[in-house]
Amino acid sequence: MLMQIARGRRDGCTFCPSEVARRLSKDWRPLMSQVREVAAELVGQGELVCTQRGEPAHPLQTKGAIRLAEVRTECSKTQA
Repeated sequence: MLMQIARGRRDGCTFCPSEVARRLSKDWRPLMSQVREVAAELVGQGELVCTQRGEPAHPLQTKGAIRLAEVRTECSKTQA
């Protein structure tokens, strides 16, 4: 679900991991550690980036609010 939310954002737009937890359960707070664990895996695979106050962060090593975003590559233009 993390990647689904990330792909639904415009380039440069981030989201809070709590958005994922809130979609999974009304009692979402206990799910936050699991959501961060999955986010850390995706960061490690190079699919997501994690930031805190605009600076690179790690989902499991950072306390407080973090933001996630999909890693997007720029399309390279070829000359004909």
